[in-house]
Amino acid sequence: MCDQHHSTEQHLPRRNFLQLAAAAAVGSLLPGNLFAAPAADGKPTPTVMPAQALEKLRAGNRRFVTGRGRDYDFIPERESLVASQHPFASILACADSRVAPEIVFDQDLGELFVCRVAGNFADPGSIASFEYGAAVLGAPLILVLGHSGCGAIKATIDSVKKDTRFTGHIPYIIRSLRPAVEDVLETPGDIEANAVRQNVILTVAALRKVGPTLSSKVKDGSIQIVGGVYDLASGKVDFLV
Repeated sequence: MCDQHHSTEQHLPRRNFLQLAAAAAVGSLLPGNLFAAPAADGKPTPTVMPAQALEKLRAGNRRFVTGRGRDYDFIPERESLVASQHPFASILACADSRVAPEIVFDQDLGELFVCRVAGNFADPGSIASFEYGAAVLGAPLILVLGHSGCGAIKATIDSVKKDTRFTGHIPYIIRSLRPAVEDVLETPGDIEANAVRQNVILTVAALRKVGPTLSSKVKDGSIQIVGGVYDLASGKVDFLV
């Protein structure tokens, strides 16, 4: 399975409450000074606004699609990042080996704060990471990135429609993605493509509601949370803002 899982919910009472509660519990267990501490060099302030960060991703993806990526000199860049990091965007991406955000968006080391899990769904670990990215590192944008040909979505469709069973921990992924698949069972068009898109939509909606850090920052406009779907064939990201 190339991608697998999503346990965030748009329909909060039915789908999201337990997971977001778990995320809050994780946050309560983090060291008390974690979100009070600034970045290593004392600069947690975003270098760009959310809209500017989104445009940087759009521009980078255009370069990737056209094969006109920037040139990088990694030796001085590595040295400059030893003391601290100031990413302009956080990304929740699939673990699929064909979906690498730094390449897809033509960005250098230190520019993207990335969490990857099969199925690009938000679990307590990724939620806590995005809280850290927003509150400590100052990243003003969170992007949930789905993609075409998602193996996790395919497996979940098989589970829902054919009652296919999986062993080990894979059922956790299936349970997380199941709401997105069930939402589009009666939707016209390709069920896999529809489910990939719905999975992104549900995850974005759920992340926007996670308190106290993300929801408050969304409300005051200091961060923006958006979605996107990456097409494996063209390399283009369709942004869902």
